[in-house]
Order: sequence, then C-alpha cells, then structure tokens
Amino acid sequence: MDQLRIAVLNAAHRDENTTRNFRRELDGSLAEFDATNGEVPDNFDYDAAVVTGSRSSVYWDEDWMRATKTWVGEAIDRGIPFLGICWGHQLLADVLGGTVEDMGAYEVGYSEIERLEESRLFAGIDDEFTAFTSHSDEVAELPPGARPLATNHYSNHGFRKDRVFGVQFHPEYDTKTARELVHRKDLSDERLQSVLEEITDENYRRACEAKLVFDNFLEFVREVNAVDVSAEASGDASASLGCSD
Repeated sequence: MDQLRIAVLNAAHRDENTTRNFRRELDGSLAEFDATNGEVPDNFDYDAAVVTGSRSSVYWDEDWMRATKTWVGEAIDRGIPFLGICWGHQLLADVLGGTVEDMGAYEVGYSEIERLEESRLFAGIDDEFTAFTSHSDEVAELPPGARPLATNHYSNHGFRKDRVFGVQFHPEYDTKTARELVHRKDLSDERLQSVLEEITDENYRRACEAKLVFDNFLEFVREVNAVDVSAEASGDASASLGCSD
C-alpha cells in the first residue's frame, strides 16, 4: 500500500525537536507546515492530518491561529481524519465546539493517566498508563457529541468525535525534548529539580506504551481510506461514515 499522505500542522514555534519527534513516530509521507508562520496546506489532498503542541493558548486572538482553525474546520468537514497532541488536542476541541480554559495549575512531567473506555486509539495500552505531560490549559468542556477516552486528576486527556481524536499528553516526547522543555519553563528551583529527576530512561521506557496512539491512528486512517474508496466505487456515500469503534 502507498504511504499515507499526512499534513502536520506544526504549532511549536520552530522547535526542532517537534519536527524530529513527529517524523520518527508517524509512518507516512509527511508534509509539514509552520502554522505559527501562517502556513497551512493550500488543498485537502491528504489522507490524514496531525496538529502538534504549542507554547500558545488556543483562546489567544492571533492571525496564524485563525488561519489554522479555518483550514482545520474545513478539513474536518471534508472527512479528513485528525489527531491532535496537547495544544492540537485543545485546538480540535475548540474547532468542534468545545471549551478550552486555563486550568489554574501546571501539569508537567511523567503522569499517570486512566483510560475511560475501550477505544481503537488506545488499543494495546493499559487501563492505566504513563505519559509525559506539559500543559496549563485544558479541554474544560468536550465538543458536543464527543466521547471522553482518557483522564487524570488534572484534566481530560483524550477524546474522540467521529474521525477526530485528541490526546492531551505527549506520546512523541523523548528525554531530550522533555529536559529542554522543562528548562524553558518558569518553575521554582525545587519543582525544576523534581521534574528533571523524573526524566529517566526507565520512565521513558514506561511511557513508550503511549506511542501506540500513533500506530492506532494510522491504522484507523487506512481503514477509513478503504471504506471511502469502496463507497466511491459503489456510489454509496453513506458507507464512508463507517469505521466506528
């Protein structure tokens, strides 16, 4: 089968770690767009799209963000499957009618997260799993019709609506990315040291389980494509709405 064509909307403000991480984790032909520089695809000729994390907040009024939301909204309407990570998770929720807010705390480091139900995005991942997190905003209210997939005591950590998936944690992070991010944050000396002490090879290996969300999402995309091709060939437009859990 030909490689999947994946649009990566990179909102990480030119952090080279983001490009490296997503190119490592996504098995496909990637077209990367610097969203913070106003770049979005000029068409919708993609099998899937991924939205990365960001230092920004979804509710800020910035030109590049409006352009990103416009393209994402139209791509969703066209049936393109989406995966959002951290800020991307929040942006997808916002575009779909959910609410993103400052949660009044900062979650950072390796966190324990609980799956709420069986979901193809979390297939093969334990009911309770470890993942690296870094966020002070949260999806406070899910989009209408969305299903919560994962949570912890801080916030929602995963949702699905139709062909759109979001996760609040960072399954793509390696230890280099985690350490560099933590050093950029305004943390007390005590908390900085505490989080840095968590960033070990052992915790990274434990968190690698969460990387399965990438493989699971791409398998979902392949199934969606197969259904859409079959529907197009048969003239049955309603069949393309399949591939539910």
